[in-house]
Amino acid sequence: MKFIFVVFILIFTNCSSQNNRLLLNISPIEEPSYVQSVETFKIEYLSDGLKVKGYIAQPKQLGLYPCIIFNRGGNREFSKLDDKRAAVLLGKLASYGYVVIASNYRGNDGGDGKEEFGGKDINDVLNLFNVLEEIENADTSRVGMYGWSRGGMMTYLALTKTNKLKAAVVGGTPSDLTRLEREEMERNVFSELIPNYEANKDAELRKRSAVFWVEKFPTNVPVLILHGGADWRVKASQALNLAAEFQNHNIPYRLKIFEGADHAISQFRDEVDEDVISWFNRFVKNSETLPNTTQKNN
Repeated sequence: MKFIFVVFILIFTNCSSQNNRLLLNISPIEEPSYVQSVETFKIEYLSDGLKVKGYIAQPKQLGLYPCIIFNRGGNREFSKLDDKRAAVLLGKLASYGYVVIASNYRGNDGGDGKEEFGGKDINDVLNLFNVLEEIENADTSRVGMYGWSRGGMMTYLALTKTNKLKAAVVGGTPSDLTRLEREEMERNVFSELIPNYEANKDAELRKRSAVFWVEKFPTNVPVLILHGGADWRVKASQALNLAAEFQNHNIPYRLKIFEGADHAISQFRDEVDEDVISWFNRFVKNSETLPNTTQKNN
């Protein structure tokens, strides 16, 4: 032991004596405190007979917890959930006392099939309700949904196809793909992923654009809409226009535009996290009663 110690000191001293060292300091990176309280698992589940990949994060402490279905953004391998992203994104949500489940959608991360950017792959989201029924710690009577960008589009679609949600949060989400104003999206995403796109462009985009079917939204599920004012990927007008339609159809919502923020609202992440958890705590965990938006108070 003494010999090893002396060798280490000699090596370190020799390196330290060099005047041209580039490395000035090494400091350990502290893991987020919530890492110790949650556990994250990679999952494979069936959706329309296809094997689809995803993740679950949940508190380590035994108990019955409300649930959040998280819908990732991007397409194919771009912005997919991997082990690290799942541990960070889903783990943080789980640390507040939730079972959090997410899909990478069919055809991605080694899964079967091919995603359709809001086509049949919406079933990969809806089938997560059934998967949660098989999770011992999941209270499936209290479920919320959270999606960003394309994941918000999937959230809007899901809201019209299930009555099992208590609340939803979306961020940086397109509501009208016919006016997205990004040529590369049509060239690299729509035309490659959406079936029958070239022959039926307008109809296929409308199917994925919430602003055209607001009347299908439930009037008892509150939606929190978050958007960056300087988002160039999805302009804030997409959120503003949908909010106006929500207002006209008595859909309970809250719209929050972050001035100068980008697509991820990276300049205000702490505030975004607080808004998201507060929304789910109010309407999913604690089942807060919604205000009456259809009748005037006497």
